[in-house]
Order: sequence, then C-alpha cells, then structure tokens
Amino acid sequence: MSTIHFKKTTTATPEQFIAGLTDFGPGREKIFGNSTDAYLKVHKTGTNYADVTEGSGGIWERLNYNWSDPTHIVLTTTDSNLWGGRSGHTYTLTRQPNGTTDVDVVIVRAGKNLKGRLVGAFLGIVGKGQLKKWFGNTLKAIEARNYEVGMAAKA
Repeated sequence: MSTIHFKKTTTATPEQFIAGLTDFGPGREKIFGNSTDAYLKVHKTGTNYADVTEGSGGIWERLNYNWSDPTHIVLTTTDSNLWGGRSGHTYTLTRQPNGTTDVDVVIVRAGKNLKGRLVGAFLGIVGKGQLKKWFGNTLKAIEARNYEVGMAAKA
C-alpha cells in the first residue's frame, strides 16, 4: 500500500475547489487529466455526496465522494480494476487570510491484484512528483473556471 501526501496552494476559495472537484459534467478531463469523459459515469448525486466511476488509460475506480464537511473532502474507492482496501483521496482545505486556500492532499493506493500492487508501489516510490504536478494543473484549471458557489455536483 502506498500513501502519497503533499500540499498545494490555490487562489480558488474552498467553495470553488469543491465545485471543481464535483463538476461531473462534460469536459471533466480538462480539469482532471486522469479522468477522461469516456470513463465517466455518475451513478448518484446528492447535496454533499456523489457515487461516480472515473478513470483513464485502462485504470478505473468507482468513488464515493463525501463533502459533508466542506473543509475535509473524502473520496473512498468502492470498486476498481486495480485499487482495493483503504484506497481513496482526502482533501483538507484551509482558507488563508490572504484569500488563498491550502489544499492538503492524501492519496492511498492499495493494490487489489498484481498490477495494482506494482502501480501502487511505483506511485509510492517515484510518482509523488508527477501526481503533485498533475494536481497543480487541476488547481490551475479550477482557478481558470472561476466557479460560482452552488455549482457543486453538476452532472
């Protein structure tokens, strides 16, 4: 099992970050490069949760999104072709006095088969820098969209 942890800062508000994270409409792949529209399937959404399958490049996972605490968003993997166990993502948002938001990211990858264990080990050893870079691109895309509060869980 690999646990990847890093922190990034964004000019987006916590509300804008959540709106971007939960924008499941067409073009999601422009925000999240590892979530192509061809894989995207929204099973169910509510005011502070969503059940979504997404992925790319032959890797997919079904995630339970929970943003009932808007400062601590938890994505739990419920099914995947690679990931099992305690896999998922956690985003802890801290609004800063200067208007920026610190985003503390924790990604857990527990492989449920040989390929998953190999990919998970690779991510844990050398993938952190790439994941951090991709997440930086995600933050730039969310900032560029300048989401208005209340746009969350658009499908």
